[in-house]
Amino acid sequence: MSKKQADLVIEHASELVTPEGGSQRPLVGNQMQALKIIKNGALAVRKGRIVAVGQTAHVKSAFKASETIDASGKTLVPGFVDPHTHLVFAGSREVEFKMRIQGASYMAIHRKGGGILRTVRETRCASEAQLVQSCGRTLDIMLEHGTTTLEAKSGYGLSVEDEIKSLRVVKRLSEIYRVDIAPSFLGAHAVPVEFEKQPDSYVRLVVEKMIRAVGRSRLADFCDVFCEKGVFSVEQSRRILNAGKRYGLKPKLHADELSAFGGAELAAEVGAVSAEHLLFASDNGLRMMADRGVIAVLLPAASLALMIDRYADARKMIKIGVPVALGTDFNPSCWVENQQLVIALACHKLRMTPAEALTASTINAAHAVCKAGEVGSLELGKKADVLILDAPNHGFLGYRFGSNLVSKVFKEGKLVVDLE
Repeated sequence: MSKKQADLVIEHASELVTPEGGSQRPLVGNQMQALKIIKNGALAVRKGRIVAVGQTAHVKSAFKASETIDASGKTLVPGFVDPHTHLVFAGSREVEFKMRIQGASYMAIHRKGGGILRTVRETRCASEAQLVQSCGRTLDIMLEHGTTTLEAKSGYGLSVEDEIKSLRVVKRLSEIYRVDIAPSFLGAHAVPVEFEKQPDSYVRLVVEKMIRAVGRSRLADFCDVFCEKGVFSVEQSRRILNAGKRYGLKPKLHADELSAFGGAELAAEVGAVSAEHLLFASDNGLRMMADRGVIAVLLPAASLALMIDRYADARKMIKIGVPVALGTDFNPSCWVENQQLVIALACHKLRMTPAEALTASTINAAHAVCKAGEVGSLELGKKADVLILDAPNHGFLGYRFGSNLVSKVFKEGKLVVDLE
């Protein structure tokens, strides 16, 4: 029997490792541990899609390739998906890092005009071209560490004009970089200084003007809101998310990050794709999320960066059937481009196993950005987003941290990073 033609075959991997069976719905409970592991694994790629996955002998017997790469001693995994980033911003906040070291809380810094509000001032002053350039550098670093798909939030404009500007930057980055980007509108990230005494008026601006402009421009897939004491109330958040739904923006929300505030319950009520942070989520809220299939996007690097010494209870979430994903929360106060570090923190601080953390950083994270049919696992027909890790098995994820395990990155079958 004649062999089929492939563009690329990667062969002789010590392990080929992928979540399995999670393309239709996110994996929960013990499913997060059940990785497909193929020793001496290989895969074949044709026109950017995976056309074969199996042991090297099987794949080579069925396919001949224009290019063959030997992955002996290394591990193949899906490209990482980062489901929570604040990609678009200008400036930095290293002064606030020192303040946190000295004991200042997140909300104390915010009340003094720092935090989000400081970054809003700097982002408003930046041109689209400047933001594209700076964000592009971030994407390069993320790609070098294995992130091939990510979500990117607006939220440092907080005006109609500047929120649209931020989302145009995301669109431009999607056009020129070999990374899939899912855009989220986060106009309800904070109340800007010009509305400091009129938060309800700002909510009306978000609902009546911003969301309409974003929806009509088709610049975002999701509508997010920072539902937290001192930011946006549950009622305000509900109003914003429901307004977004009327314009086709799927709901997400920052929930229960700094206090038990009812964010998890609201996420379930509005049918959110995901609720994110969840450090203080109630048991009832988590059960409601499990019942509705709302994905918990956990962000352990944020806890580390904010020095709050509290992490989301991943073990409880997994036990009760909440689908768990992991993200970086890349932003000016949590400047982390490396999903491998997040996996390590999930293992060390959330007590997730390497298998669970890999699932949470691939297929479940893909569900959190509504792209699980295309990315997040090494399965037939999916985009050939593949990492070759310089590690003999997937257990090195989390175990060996502080260095980059990536050897090569393929995006839709094209070699985009080669660190050998």
